[in-house]
Order: sequence, then structure tokens, then C-alpha cells
Amino acid sequence: MLFEEEVMKVSRIRDVKARRIIDSRGNATIEVIVYAGDVAVSACAPSGASVGRHEAQAFPKGGVEESIRMIEALSRVLKGMSVEDQESVDKAIREFDGTGNLSRVGGNAAIALSVAVAKAAAAIKGVPLCRCFSDRLEAPFPLSNIIGGGVHTRGDSIDFQEFLVLPVGAKSFGEAAKINVMVHREVSRILTERFPKYVFGRNDEGAWAAPLTIREALEVLSSAVQRVEGEVGVKIRVGVDAAASSIWNEKRNMYVYRKEGFEKTIEQQLEYVSSLIEDYGVAYFEDPFNEEDFDSFAKLKASLGRKCIVTGDDLTVTNRERIRKAVEKDAINGVIIKPNQIGTLTDTKMAVELASSRKIVPIASHRSGETCDPALAHIAVGMRCPIIKIGIMGGERMAKINEIIRIEEELRIRMANPPI
Repeated sequence: MLFEEEVMKVSRIRDVKARRIIDSRGNATIEVIVYAGDVAVSACAPSGASVGRHEAQAFPKGGVEESIRMIEALSRVLKGMSVEDQESVDKAIREFDGTGNLSRVGGNAAIALSVAVAKAAAAIKGVPLCRCFSDRLEAPFPLSNIIGGGVHTRGDSIDFQEFLVLPVGAKSFGEAAKINVMVHREVSRILTERFPKYVFGRNDEGAWAAPLTIREALEVLSSAVQRVEGEVGVKIRVGVDAAASSIWNEKRNMYVYRKEGFEKTIEQQLEYVSSLIEDYGVAYFEDPFNEEDFDSFAKLKASLGRKCIVTGDDLTVTNRERIRKAVEKDAINGVIIKPNQIGTLTDTKMAVELASSRKIVPIASHRSGETCDPALAHIAVGMRCPIIKIGIMGGERMAKINEIIRIEEELRIRMANPPI
């Protein structure tokens, strides 16, 4: 009994603090520090530019400063709780907040606190963070943004947000990460050949910003993939994130393509997306329709779900109720998992488990405004997400990529089964 009491004492929360920091876009975000026993660990929250209507509110009305004040008040509630009881801590966070969308504490503050608690538990146990989620670990396939548009890219950008690659034939995460970089470099060479006088830049996630239409972007990416496949002998698939809510005009009931110079009805959008999947062998298509259109998602999955992972992000926002609705409608076979969309690790894990139980591929995902916190790597590995949607360049992206390389080597874990 005395031994158990000593163990509990070591794992009890002594204090919680928070500070304002800056994310990869130069915007303010939050870092939370948890003190338990003899350890002090921190976690940082990312922020998204493409934000779903139904996801947790990143910060309360007072912004980061108000979240910091809420963390100070919440620390008094959490003192004495065990960091090894993640569910109870996360429940306490939600009860303290008292809102459905974490608008009092802020979803970013909530997830930073939740992750810091898990990190403290891992430190006390002397195990990697991923071990706190499961003993069965798998390395995910990296889904990387190569050509960028939408709200992640400034200027005369492509209407769709991301053009991605997924090296499904890779035998290790390290090999897969290397292949994605090779495709990124090959795209640069192709673009330079086509536009010798154009000065190229990279967007929020390290993807190339280029003066391309949607079909031109897919042609360039497909050409780069073919060249790299020929060099390394590994199968690489192409993906798209349309982020269609950002081009949806609710008043007019139309998808408005500013750069392309055309508009599409709901029915025409379905035909257009289907043609892109067929013409370019797109194996992953995220948010092809606006965030309320479960029916169009279902129609696309019914016709092309065997060829393509039809994925919800703004549609589902890591929310079990939204995922359940998608399941009922048979609308998706892939779902984005962004922990700060839902606010706690407990909720994140339940969303992953719900998706996996319904044979929907859970895809752990970064945000466009990131930090160098590598926790997402451990979440993807420990929660056994077969794919991690991750950037291609920048220290905040490489922090996750390199962490999975370390985990893979040190824990000798195998790759997940190819998701498509």
C-alpha cells in the first residue's frame, strides 16, 4: 500500500503553466508545461488556416492571453491528479471548460495540456510517448504536400489546396520520407524547365507555389512521380486536398473557381472530381465537397471508393458524432485526425478507434501553422494511423518526420499495411 502511494505521489500533477509562443506562420499560439513528480514537460499547439466550421475553437475571445489565464485557473483543478490517468484529466479539462467547442479554454490550450500530461506520464514511466497509447506500434506512410494552393498559398494560387504524394511501396518510413523529398525536388526541376524565368517559392507547408491550373499541377506531379518511380522502383500514388469549403459559395449554391475562371453546381463538382480521379489515377482525395455535403461524399465513395481514399477533414473535424454521421451515410473511407480539432488525446483516440472499427483509414495530420513539437509522430505511431499527413520542408515538419525515423529505428517497428 505504501509503495502504491509513493508511485501515485510521483505521478501527481504539482503545477501547470502556460506561455505564448509563435508558430511556423509567425502567429501566436500556446505552450503548456506540466510539472509532475520530478519531471517538467511541455507541449505546443499548432493552428490551422483551413478551419472546419464544426471543429473546436482554437482560442477564446481574448486569444492566447485568455487561454493562458484559463490554464492558470484549470491548474488548481488538476493539482493532485495523476498524469497516468489521461481520461480523468481530459474529462476534467472538458468539465472545466463547460462548452461544446472548448470556447472557454480554447482547443489549442486544451490539446497542449492534454499532450503535456501524456508526455509527463511517459517520462515518469521511462518510455517513449507512443507507448502510452498502445504496445502495438506501426510506422505510418507519409502523405506529403508537394504543390500548394488554396489558403495555404498567397498570390494567384491554385484553387485546390494541396497536391500530394504517398509512397505506398516503401518498405520503411525512412525510405518513404526520402522518396517524398525526391518527388519534391523533381517537381522543382520540371517547373524550372517549364517556367525558366519564374522565381518559385514555397507555401506554409513547404509545398511549391507555382502558376498552374489544377490539371497542370496534376500533370507536373504525375510526371515527377513517374521519374522517381523509375529511379527507385517504388510505387508512389498521387493525392489531392481540394479543401472545397473554401471555394463553396453557400448563397449561390456553387463552387467558384477563382483562378480557373469557372463555376460548378454540386452535380458538376461530382463529375469534375470523378474525372480527375480517373484521368490522373488519384488515390487520395480529401474534402472534394463542402463540409455539410455528406451526400456527395457518399456518391463519390460509391462510384470510386475502391480506387481512391475519399477523405473527410472539414466534414468530420476529428469529431465522433460527425464521423458517425459519415459512417451512417457511407460517405468516406478515410478520415483526417487533427488532435487540436477536438481538444484532448482521449477524444482523439476515440475518433481513431471509431474510424478503424468501421474500416475507415485514420490519417494523423499536421496543421499549416505548426510548431517543432514532435508529439504528432508519437500519436500516429501509437494510435496506429496507417498514414500521417505531413509537410515536406521546414524545421516544424522535419521535427515530426525525423522523430518517426528515430522511433522506427530505436523500437524496430514495421510499416503499416499499405492503405491502398
